[in-house]
Amino acid sequence: MTRPPLSIDDIRAQFPALDRIYNGKAVAYFDGPGGTQVPRSVVEAMTAYLFEHNANTHWAYPTSAETDALIEDARQAAADFLNASAMEIVFGSNMTTLTFHLAHALGRTWRVGDEVVITELDHHANVAPWCALETDRGMVIRTARMKPETGQIDYDHLAQLVGSKTRLVAIGGASNAIGTINDLDRAGSIARSAGALLFVDAVHLAPHELIDVQKIGCDFLACSSYKFYGPHAGILFAKRDLLEGLPFAKLAPAPNDAPERAETGTQNHEGIAGIRSAIDFLGSIAGDGGSRRDRLSASFATLGDRSEALVETLWRGLSSIRGVRLYGPPPGHRRTPTVSITLDGLPSEIVARRLAADALFASNGDFYAATAVERLGVAAEGLLRIGCACCTSDGEIQRLLEALEAIAEWGRKAG
Repeated sequence: MTRPPLSIDDIRAQFPALDRIYNGKAVAYFDGPGGTQVPRSVVEAMTAYLFEHNANTHWAYPTSAETDALIEDARQAAADFLNASAMEIVFGSNMTTLTFHLAHALGRTWRVGDEVVITELDHHANVAPWCALETDRGMVIRTARMKPETGQIDYDHLAQLVGSKTRLVAIGGASNAIGTINDLDRAGSIARSAGALLFVDAVHLAPHELIDVQKIGCDFLACSSYKFYGPHAGILFAKRDLLEGLPFAKLAPAPNDAPERAETGTQNHEGIAGIRSAIDFLGSIAGDGGSRRDRLSASFATLGDRSEALVETLWRGLSSIRGVRLYGPPPGHRRTPTVSITLDGLPSEIVARRLAADALFASNGDFYAATAVERLGVAAEGLLRIGCACCTSDGEIQRLLEALEAIAEWGRKAG
């Protein structure tokens, strides 16, 4: 008998962090775009590894063999998550570190004057690694504009920048600052028309939309599991021929086969155990039938429906508050359940602190998407970012809206 989908109460029961009380109130976490809370099963998987299997790899005793098996199981889980091959999955500290590592390897194969195209909408983890090649190796960086009025990339401008010297197009799957989901099909088509590689920063996309690297047609894609209910660890997908051919910086005695040749030093084994568990947690939301990929597909469909409803409620409520300005695509457009706002006359940090006093935790600033926030004209005050996760309830949304209404009124009186 197939288990039915988990209810919101079932999901919330798996997150011990939701039991936290602050200033006499239950904490509501709207900071998921910076890092989600973690279900009990993920922590248990990490603890079990450390207590029962902890060892280094590739040695002739049981705990080492168990560690090898765990890593391979986690590679397969990540491959199912991305619709890739396990041999195309690289683990590392986080997306940023993995991207710097990849950029260094790619840069060693390019020539002075070769070009990389980035975008203004991106997190700087998908900007700085490529810009470093301009300084270190003489590459040319070209930057596609974003449209501040829509929060979307100007794809016509992107197409104009890509040409015969373009070696790579680097684009985010979704904006961590304002929730825009980018048109990866169009970006990929533009890149391929020039024979360029495509790199996707999927850190903000991965928690909200099931990724299919085959459909996207990307050459590389990176994400971090702490954004989708896992530990602080990173995943890089790279096509196998590229993994096997790129001159990754590595120790000479280290494995030279894909994917380990791209992994430096001893990995975070307990974190890798957590990655596998986080993926299986996501796959459990819609029930227990079919393959892991089938379960993930059903779960993301369920979560997508809930997210759309939450964004609709949130957007409508925020729009009714005097002095609130919303950024990014409105409901009905492709977006994640991450909504950013400013409140007239109040720096985002002040708003965040007053929300925190009501046990409503939301992040503020530029979220390392500094160029996008600057183009929106709010670099001085920053954005208040409200992120909905799989455990966000309707009641928490109402609490947040009521608190922001009160803060807006306070701000008008104080001003």
